[in-house]
Amino acid sequence: MTETSETTRADGRAPDQLRPITIERGWSAHAEGSALISFGGTKVLCTASFTNGVPRWLVGKGKGWVTAEYAMLPRATNSRNDRESVKGKIGGRTHEISRLIGRALRSVVDTKALGENTIVIDCDVLQADGGTRTAAITGAYVALADAIEWGKRKNFIAQRSQPLHDSVAAVSVGIIDGEPMLDLAYVEDVRADTDMNVVVTGRGLFVEVQGTAEGAPFDKRELDALLDLGVAGCASLREQQLAALAASTTE
Repeated sequence: MTETSETTRADGRAPDQLRPITIERGWSAHAEGSALISFGGTKVLCTASFTNGVPRWLVGKGKGWVTAEYAMLPRATNSRNDRESVKGKIGGRTHEISRLIGRALRSVVDTKALGENTIVIDCDVLQADGGTRTAAITGAYVALADAIEWGKRKNFIAQRSQPLHDSVAAVSVGIIDGEPMLDLAYVEDVRADTDMNVVVTGRGLFVEVQGTAEGAPFDKRELDALLDLGVAGCASLREQQLAALAASTTE
């Protein structure tokens, strides 16, 4: 992407520039699909587990199921947080992000082509520096694609079936000091006037837009600028997803 203004950020990026992105595909030796994704200092391990069979409410319907769970390690942030499993209660934020990841992935999956199989993607935040949910969605797609290919190799999915009809990625955008910016790090996120998460398919279609005026209301011109940034950012992330999936891995 090209620079849209002379404004630079604390880490030296242009307003329309992503943080350094890395996708380490096949990071887990045990999962059917996995990817360790980094958006700058944010690192999320995404593992996809394939099960031949579906939940009881889907048995006999000829459809598969894709869902996700999100969690954050106790020292993913500056101070330790208790594990929610120890607390005995999953927090509302965790539920909300888990559902978001699941919706994003299902938006590009043909469940009939998947057959009566279930794929669960676990997204565990190892280190948080803003944009954990967007990194999770972007990495989860790579893990999902590999789990589907595993299912084909094991003949749980028909060889000619195409369960994935598109890709999906996500990125954060926001307005800081009146300037629309892409892929907010934590120091930017906490002082943003407007904070938004954008989930976009490879074809450039919106799956979900989560936006809030944290400090000051925004107008349509600013909204359009943020959406344009989000679409361009997701297009760049798609290229990195495809490059990761094209690279060979050791099984």
